[in-house]
Amino acid sequence: MKKLKKFMNKKRQKILVFIIMDILVLTLCSFLAIGLRFDFTNVPSIYINNIQNYLLVDIAILLALFIINRLYVSVWSFASISELINVFLSCISFIALEFMYKVLLLEIRLPRSYYIIKVVLLVLFVSAVRYAYRIARTIQLNARNKKELINTMIIGAGEAGRLLITEINNNPTNFGNRIMCVIDDDKNKEASYIRNIPIIGNRTKITEACKKYKIEEIIIAIPSATKEKISLIVDECQKNKVNIRILPNVSEMIGKPSMNKVRPLAYEDFLGRDQIIVDVEEISTNITDRTILVTGGGGSIGSELCRQIAKCEPRKLIIFDIYENNAYDIQQELIRTYPKLDLEVIIGSVRDYDRLETVFHKYRPEQVFHAAAHKHVPLMEVSPNEAIKNNCLGTLNMAKLANIYKVKKFVLVSTDKAVRPTNVMGATKRICEMIVQTYDKMSDTDYVAVRFGNVLGSNGSVIPLFLKQIENGGPVTVTHKDITRFFMTIPEAVSLILQASVYAEGGEIFVLDMGTPVKIYDLAKKIIRFKGYEPNVDIKIKVTGLRPGEKLYEELLMDEEGLKETPNKLIHIGQPIKLNEKKFLKDLDKLIESAYKNKNDIKEKVAKIVDTYTIDKGEK
Repeated sequence: MKKLKKFMNKKRQKILVFIIMDILVLTLCSFLAIGLRFDFTNVPSIYINNIQNYLLVDIAILLALFIINRLYVSVWSFASISELINVFLSCISFIALEFMYKVLLLEIRLPRSYYIIKVVLLVLFVSAVRYAYRIARTIQLNARNKKELINTMIIGAGEAGRLLITEINNNPTNFGNRIMCVIDDDKNKEASYIRNIPIIGNRTKITEACKKYKIEEIIIAIPSATKEKISLIVDECQKNKVNIRILPNVSEMIGKPSMNKVRPLAYEDFLGRDQIIVDVEEISTNITDRTILVTGGGGSIGSELCRQIAKCEPRKLIIFDIYENNAYDIQQELIRTYPKLDLEVIIGSVRDYDRLETVFHKYRPEQVFHAAAHKHVPLMEVSPNEAIKNNCLGTLNMAKLANIYKVKKFVLVSTDKAVRPTNVMGATKRICEMIVQTYDKMSDTDYVAVRFGNVLGSNGSVIPLFLKQIENGGPVTVTHKDITRFFMTIPEAVSLILQASVYAEGGEIFVLDMGTPVKIYDLAKKIIRFKGYEPNVDIKIKVTGLRPGEKLYEELLMDEEGLKETPNKLIHIGQPIKLNEKKFLKDLDKLIESAYKNKNDIKEKVAKIVDTYTIDKGEK
């Protein structure tokens, strides 16, 4: 209440100042106009007297017009052309009324040219008073906040950049930024200006400009730019110890670009690939009003599957996961985001056939997305029997029940590590693909597998590890300087899994186009710079040597599988490899039996089933 009273008092004081200034301006303009009319020599006294006698009437008319036209409630600290037009019309109206009552009504003697000179002076002086307030306030604020404002560079001189510059310049203290320069790759824009801010050149000038203008923050304002272009820009920006913020991509941004949409840079902005386009309508039609079961629904891929499936309004979504904390987190998120979603969250293991059967019997899922698996390569090398139990037996149980309960589509989430595996985890996922292809021939259910590489930010992936190591002061560990991996964001990978499920006819191994492989060493440098440090200066990068079962590079397809296109150019189909299904199932049963006996020669048994599996000699 006190603050409101204080605000109202300030507002009244400002209005009173303007009224006093307008009275003085009108008085000055009245006598100045008659003086100019006669060059300030021999001005007839009758004219002076007539001005004096009716000055109070003139003041009353002027103030009334200014009040009606809201000249005392305008925010003059942000005065623009519209306010100037308002001043002009108010002054014209005043002179028109003065002329009517003095000349036409009372026949008061004053030269006709007096009114013309007076209106010109009045517009100039009244405008000057208003804009002087804005100029004085701007100078005062700039002087007061000069040390507080952050020297800022805008990258992008397009529409988005222009809007940000205008918004910041109109109220720099509100955002805390002072725009010093603009970078743009368009040669035609170089050496030109936006709101008096120089466009100094392309991204190669970023470092030079940062030093020259003492830049503290860079805002990337190119929402239409590709990930590749953003990555190159970020590389240049990261050479300087500055804060980096960005306008989101066009696909993420709602409405016009503005400062409230500018957010901190995230590693997803400069890693991965350009936005993947899927047929949302096709995916939605495939999911809407159907009962969907997601195993491993609390994991990185599984939880994102649940999010995207929930958007498509299934009849029921069933999440099956052994980890109660993960399951609880996604349950609470979906309840908040989709309050009308019919959701069931069930705790259990895919190894437990009887537990799974109760779920299939009760809910009768029409589609199954099987994402539950052990996936950590080094851990599974040490505990290979657990990989068999969870990955192979879990998939076998799911495949059997999908057949018994006549599931329409069964989608296995697989991995590039299943291709010519050098680790037991990859070999077990290859066995899972073989289970899918075997059951597809035995059942009316469409069984398919979707194979892709690493996903950015997933549990256990390199980026969370790097971030934790940087937080602890380093070193960041990389197993080999030349090791490469395919990367994709979790939402992108999941959207392609859902798109592949639309194309599923049975037996396919869908291979996702993961783009260009990324060097993990280069990735480590990017992440270190992303956190504001210099690689091998502030944070060391330590090469530790390849871990058991780890490849230098991953593949997505074996030569003998061939490749077939789909309507989505980022999804390909690997043709099924010929397989003796009866022998495979017998060998698989023996393998699972050996795993439960915790045999030491389990890797050799895996190699007999997966002939492309190369056992790591150090861990044999």
